[in-house]
Amino acid sequence: MKTTIAPQLQVSESRRGFTWVDGVVMLVLIAVFWSALHFGKGMLVHFDASAQPGIDGSVWQIPYYAGRTLLRMWIAFAFSLVFAIGTGYLAAKSARARMLILPALDVLQSVPVLGFLSATVTAFMALFPGSLMGVECAAIFAIFTGQVWNMAFGFYHSMVTIPTDMQEAATTYGMTRWQRFTTLELPASAHSLIWNSMMSFGGGWFFVAQSEAITVMNRDIKLPGLGSYMAQAIERGDGNASLWAVVAMIVLILVSDQLVWRPLLAWADKFKIELTESRTPATSWVYDLLRGAYVFTWMAEHVVRPLLARTSRIGRRQARRLAPLKAVRGDVVWRAVLGVLLAWLAYEVLTGLVAAAEELRGALSWSLFGHIAWLGFLTMLRVVAMTVLATIVWTPVGVWIGFQPRVARFAQPLAQIGASFPVNMTFPLVVGWFVAANISINWGSILLIAMGTQWYILFNVVAGAMAIPNDLKEAATVYGLRKWNLWRTLILPAIFPFWVTGACTAAGGAWNASIVAELATFGKTTLKADGLGAYIAGVTRSGETPLIIASIAVMSLFVVLMNKFIWRRLYAFAERRFRLD
Repeated sequence: MKTTIAPQLQVSESRRGFTWVDGVVMLVLIAVFWSALHFGKGMLVHFDASAQPGIDGSVWQIPYYAGRTLLRMWIAFAFSLVFAIGTGYLAAKSARARMLILPALDVLQSVPVLGFLSATVTAFMALFPGSLMGVECAAIFAIFTGQVWNMAFGFYHSMVTIPTDMQEAATTYGMTRWQRFTTLELPASAHSLIWNSMMSFGGGWFFVAQSEAITVMNRDIKLPGLGSYMAQAIERGDGNASLWAVVAMIVLILVSDQLVWRPLLAWADKFKIELTESRTPATSWVYDLLRGAYVFTWMAEHVVRPLLARTSRIGRRQARRLAPLKAVRGDVVWRAVLGVLLAWLAYEVLTGLVAAAEELRGALSWSLFGHIAWLGFLTMLRVVAMTVLATIVWTPVGVWIGFQPRVARFAQPLAQIGASFPVNMTFPLVVGWFVAANISINWGSILLIAMGTQWYILFNVVAGAMAIPNDLKEAATVYGLRKWNLWRTLILPAIFPFWVTGACTAAGGAWNASIVAELATFGKTTLKADGLGAYIAGVTRSGETPLIIASIAVMSLFVVLMNKFIWRRLYAFAERRFRLD
């Protein structure tokens, strides 16, 4: 008996094939791979601190220096992404891990980039003797410290605010940890993670000059890169070179926005937790182009899936073999490994504290410590002022951008430029303006700090506004909510968790930025504010180790106290009251 199917119900299986789009994608991937090898080979050359080559001030060297810097930025970002997801996941899943991770992030966020450099340059150079790789690793690590904390806090917060009903559904379906992570937790956190990644990448640009033009322990080391090129131009007062460096940086930011961040935002739009689709979803021509490429589908079918299937079979076979041993000794082994790790960490911390105490003995008096604490208090006032002013200015702007996707297409790259712009590149204008207008750097440094850190608040508020489910917006429209009622009922509760993340990381970044903002120099003109940032910059440049340790410890103490009594409580309040349950 022959079965006939109605023509309108038949599905024609049209198998896709390779097209010109795949050729373009492959050429781009090959070009990226070749560029990474080309710029990366410069990291492996011989290095002698006493006879290092200088930075070529020619404009024609800018493309090569920009490529070297961009490679460092993406390497640091890759490590930052892995670290942020790992630590954020552990902090969200384990109460014991959270008690250790969150305070550690608080302290590490407050340690200035110069503090990391002073401790890591010598160690990395000893690890790679006679090779530039040691200094490259120190620079990459410094950029990493300028990127990672915002991403870690943002991912942790996204994990703890996933709606309870979705978590219960994952439990009901019996998902494993990996399935829950890939199916629920990572997609639910994708939107916030991408926006925080954009902000963190901008934070890396902000400190790129300090990371590549290293002046610690009376040693000047300049790596080939756009940051060191900028630093040299500022030292010489070369406005033309500074301008070209700024143009190169803006071009890199715009290219990164079009090729990386905008496609990621368009891809992450499908993970928003909402019942109705937005009328104006995020779009990207690169994302549309990649969706039309068959090469990724072919690789998934012929490479990735067979490899995963084989790996899964091997894993199941090994699991069956180790099942009896795991049932008896699994917990004991993991506890032993964790115990050894904690013991090693405690030993390293204790050794560091003993070494710091030896350095401070006889070199630090109570009067000097009180002076450092007073400078820390002055910087804290600037940090608080910046946070309050940035919240007042950028919260309504961020909500407006988040509610208008068409506006976001133009505002997003502009905000990235502002977030990425190194504050010391403004010194030719700012220093002259402060001198001409007779503005004290004690007040002007608040503006300089805000120029580098206010964007954390803007980006997180935009992410929060864009993450508001479309069905809630439609419900607010149906009920006729306008102006203050709309803000009080929908907008403020929805963006409050995101604002907490942005304000916390902005405050932490402001302490770091104070090192650059409180000591403004261009050519022969230097303006120095009364604050802990300028003090750390001075003692780091002169190589006074005891004072470096004391000043960084004081800064860390201020940040930890602020986080404990302000930000941790606001995090707990946001987690308890403002979840989409």
